[in-house]
Amino acid sequence: EARRDVHVMRRDACAMLTGIGTVLADDPALTVRDVPCQRQPLRVLLDSRLDVSDNANILQGGNTLIVTATGDEARAATLVARGIAVQRIKTVGVEGIKGKTGKTGKVDLVAMMQMLGAHKLNSLMVETGAKLNASLIAADVVDELVVYLAASILGDHAKGMFALPELQSLQDKITLTFTDVRQVGPDIRLHAIINR
Repeated sequence: EARRDVHVMRRDACAMLTGIGTVLADDPALTVRDVPCQRQPLRVLLDSRLDVSDNANILQGGNTLIVTATGDEARAATLVARGIAVQRIKTVGVEGIKGKTGKTGKVDLVAMMQMLGAHKLNSLMVETGAKLNASLIAADVVDELVVYLAASILGDHAKGMFALPELQSLQDKITLTFTDVRQVGPDIRLHAIINR
């Protein structure tokens, strides 16, 4: 039931975003399945170096935009020739790292969101791993969270949702306001907005 519920949210989104780490690990298609759908949302892949495989599921069937920063021009041209949109975004500067100057090679997430907004994408759903989740939270570009809790205990070595640094003070925590809590099959769905 939770998976079907996610597909309803996918259907209602303008676009879906995932990162190259998720694509390399899980090879998702990011399409709407299991529910009636008249149009598939745009699939957005954040891939700073254009590491995506030519036969990755996310590249099949068109309707894909790859957001990159430092990817090879020839590789980008090959993808564009296949009908896959490639958009370069400026990279984030290295700031506050002792002895470092220049750029990180990572996409500036605020600039990426501004670019997506300019394309009239006003609803972006993110399904990705803990690193990109944390980067999006740190860039302050996330408005709300939808979290599914299964009735399972996985222990200390389970993967977390956000690869954020350890808090130095409890005052540094990110607070949420729950707007909806409901049971979806055997799972619980929490809907929360991020307090700013």
